[in-house]
Amino acid sequence: MTRKPIRAIVAAAVAACAAAGTVVVAQPSVAGNQHQQTGGHAWPWKLVDTSPDLVRPEALTVDRSIGQRRAALEVRLAQQLYTFWNTGEKKYLDLAVSPDFRDNTLPPGRPQGPTGPLFASAAFRAAVPDLTCELADLLVTGDKITARLVFRGHFTGTYNGVRGKGQTVDFNAIDIQHAGARQIVEDWHIEDNQTLLSQLGVA
Repeated sequence: MTRKPIRAIVAAAVAACAAAGTVVVAQPSVAGNQHQQTGGHAWPWKLVDTSPDLVRPEALTVDRSIGQRRAALEVRLAQQLYTFWNTGEKKYLDLAVSPDFRDNTLPPGRPQGPTGPLFASAAFRAAVPDLTCELADLLVTGDKITARLVFRGHFTGTYNGVRGKGQTVDFNAIDIQHAGARQIVEDWHIEDNQTLLSQLGVA
């Protein structure tokens, strides 16, 4: 899967929701996540937790029908989860994910439950120590959170016995998170592994 089809999938989903009249779509109008909260864009962006330690979405689509409190909860859960992926710090995963969390697209060798993301993050950071995770698109619809992520960094560590030479890493992933009453309870995800392995030089 390449970056263009992933963006096309997200764009099609947003367009379909907008046509149905159930969502508000907004994007930041200035760089660096400094969102203008005026006019028609005020409502979705005021749902974002502006705590300086949390990542913020670059684009946001929210289903108004779930109500402001529920929408704010789901946006915050997404921010906490992807701050974990951005930093590798377990405390953010603990905030976002239920102890009964289930990965429905579990890769071979990865433990089930909340231990799985910890395992994956540690393994990834062994290869790409400066890994960052950009929350490029966030869609909140009902009890589902859909995110397009961009992972970036440099292959200066080790992957499957191969030592990196500083190669640039830049690839996309798509997540669907199922939010329960207070935390994320399950997910489905797909990563552009072909691009990643090519960038690592191990494809």
